[in-house]
Amino acid sequence: MKYYTYILLTNRNTLYTGITTDVLRRFEEHKTSIKGAKYTKLNPPVEVLYVEEFENKSEASKEEYRIKKTLTRAQKLSLIENNKDKTAKLLKSFLNQQK
Repeated sequence: MKYYTYILLTNRNTLYTGITTDVLRRFEEHKTSIKGAKYTKLNPPVEVLYVEEFENKSEASKEEYRIKKTLTRAQKLSLIENNKDKTAKLLKSFLNQQK
């Protein structure tokens, strides 16, 4: 099973990082506060900015930790910018899978 690390932009212009097996489902959960994180209940997400695919949960969790604990906001924004095309392709493939 594939796992994904993702970064969301919230309505307060903050960044939220998490992991999931289904990015679009998780985004909707965060938006509607159903099984959403405490942080996104107070700061609802507005957009998925970054997605990276991993072969297992352990790898995705390590990347989530690295992003949350070691990167500054500027570094996170750089990571997002440098992976825009890859993120767009992944999101498009997720949408196509839903059809």
